[in-house]
Amino acid sequence: MAHDAMTKSPPVIHGPEEVRQTVMNLRAEGQTVGLVPTMGALHEGHLSLVDAARAECDSVVVTIFVNPTQFGAGEDFDAYPRTLEADVAALAERGVDLVFAPAADAMYPAGHDTTVQVGDLASELEGRFRPGHFPGVATIVLKLFQIVPADFAFFGQKDYQQSLVIRRMVADLDVPIEVRVCETVREADGLAKSSRNVYLSAEQRQQAVCIWQSFQLAETLLAQGERQTAAIIGAMRASIRAAGVSHIDYVALADPDTLRPVDHISSRVVALVAIRLGETRLIDNHFLDPATD
Repeated sequence: MAHDAMTKSPPVIHGPEEVRQTVMNLRAEGQTVGLVPTMGALHEGHLSLVDAARAECDSVVVTIFVNPTQFGAGEDFDAYPRTLEADVAALAERGVDLVFAPAADAMYPAGHDTTVQVGDLASELEGRFRPGHFPGVATIVLKLFQIVPADFAFFGQKDYQQSLVIRRMVADLDVPIEVRVCETVREADGLAKSSRNVYLSAEQRQQAVCIWQSFQLAETLLAQGERQTAAIIGAMRASIRAAGVSHIDYVALADPDTLRPVDHISSRVVALVAIRLGETRLIDNHFLDPATD
């Protein structure tokens, strides 16, 4: 199925039952299926996940669904970019076999009353600043895993906490799918590619690179022998403020597996940053490893 898909647009299926049956048929034929869940407004970051799926799997399914339950009050659900036609065209060029683009009432029909409760991994960082976000994410991802019973699912490292929450859910609820987390794709100046970058003004776009620069600063301090996270976090915050960013949600250095804060760096940690530029909220992360210095 994959090999003649390079030249033509993939079918866009809107019904959960139809896409499930299609995927079950592919697997019955012995094909491995890769799933790339997205909210659309696709950029090179998403497409790199598609490429990873394409490299590993016989058939690739991309889901496009702007999930209302992971947006909080006052967040950008209504304004979130929806570009289905352009997305499908981009996916055709990458040899995607199938696109699942359901309507909201297909995913949350009247009476829908079950959500996935997530634990400690989801309580801090994004969980604190976006209450309700991770239950919304976990619920929709579990639903997509049920509707598209793929062998592998591909996510980006940019949403690092999300990837940990999904891995935990898959392990805890015995979901028969392997989660792959792929490296963040960045602009030339280091800004992580994000569908929300289109909201940035020219000035904000220049300021946004301060997140990547703060990670580089942390690496430099680590290389110079600094191991106290309070000192590194303080320097990172100061450098972000120096770029003119007045709204920092968090700067954290945490254990890569548990996201618990680390006081002293003796092994690999993950640096996580969330800032707001005007109405736009940007998140990013980067591994720091003292062993490589």
